[in-house]
Amino acid sequence: MKILTIDDQTLILLSVEKKLQEMGYEVRTASTGEEGIALFKTFQPDLVLVDINMPNMNGIDVVKKIKSIEKRQTPILVMSGNTNEDVIMEGFELGVDDYMKKPVSLNEMVARIKRLIGSPETNTIQNNPEARMLQKHCVGVVIPCYNEAERLSSTEFKDFAHRNLGYHLCFVNDGSTDNTLEVLEELKSGNEENISIYDCVQNGGKAEAVRQGILHLEKDSQLDYIGFLDADLSTDFRDFDDLVQTLENSEYKIVSGSRMSRMGADITKESARKIISMTINLIIRTILKMPFNDTQCGAKIMKRDIVKMLFTKPFITKWLFDVELFMRMRKHYGKQEVKKFICEQPLKRWIHADGSKLSMKDSIKIVGQLAKIAIAYK
Repeated sequence: MKILTIDDQTLILLSVEKKLQEMGYEVRTASTGEEGIALFKTFQPDLVLVDINMPNMNGIDVVKKIKSIEKRQTPILVMSGNTNEDVIMEGFELGVDDYMKKPVSLNEMVARIKRLIGSPETNTIQNNPEARMLQKHCVGVVIPCYNEAERLSSTEFKDFAHRNLGYHLCFVNDGSTDNTLEVLEELKSGNEENISIYDCVQNGGKAEAVRQGILHLEKDSQLDYIGFLDADLSTDFRDFDDLVQTLENSEYKIVSGSRMSRMGADITKESARKIISMTINLIIRTILKMPFNDTQCGAKIMKRDIVKMLFTKPFITKWLFDVELFMRMRKHYGKQEVKKFICEQPLKRWIHADGSKLSMKDSIKIVGQLAKIAIAYK
């Protein structure tokens, strides 16, 4: 049995292809509607699996073209993050046989395909009960690493990348002097499709590591959103995914985590660090003239259309680039308008991890760096 899959996002396409081949189907893939139509004519599939949101020729156009050129009724299954009811109804009116809304699990996708065309005779593999999810959007995450060999939780990163298809994790090795690079290479091995390493020969500080990593990911056109996350996973992936969902379902351009202590949240900080953080946050709010509770949380996600505006120029500080990001947003959109585009979302969990690179002495220096930012962005 032959299946043609058409999707402009390689992260999704490769995962779908691998799963269907494991189930015994013969699969061909196309990354554009035009390429998909050409393959349809030569491959003559038993089913077409197509996305809606593609540039130039979108999924609806593909369905129209297939219906106009075929003599037999080939089943068409749409799998898309487009949940617009008018689009869904148009698809069914054109004759699509099923419509799956992302996020959706690979197992559900296979079950719906089996319902339409059955299972290959050569299939001896049963569906894995583990839920591996195809995401609504493709997301790139930068994880800056400097001498993190002892703290990197390889298992958690691998598990997340394995289960959440559509995420790409980019680890930036910021000139580490321990064996961080070797640990990252082991982490990447076998996960090359959704884990990569950006290696900086010299240590440039967290701000430059994040900047280089995000500019590197921005070159990948399939990524809708790009963000960053601390390597120690003080903010875990469940909370990060919540930030992504908020971005998906809003007009915000940046969603930033906030480590606010409140009922129902597990937020743990060292007492001395907590006092210093409160003082620094007060100064930051004064400089920004925006009601932020926590600019320095190391978990942020943004839409790709603002990446170049925010990250093309180097930051003037190594640790306070988060403040500079918001200053650049304010300068670009204006003091009042910018408030519509930034969301500060409280985290459910945040645990201070031992081994932080930011010492108490560095915390004191931050006050001087904030003064430097205030002058530079005046």
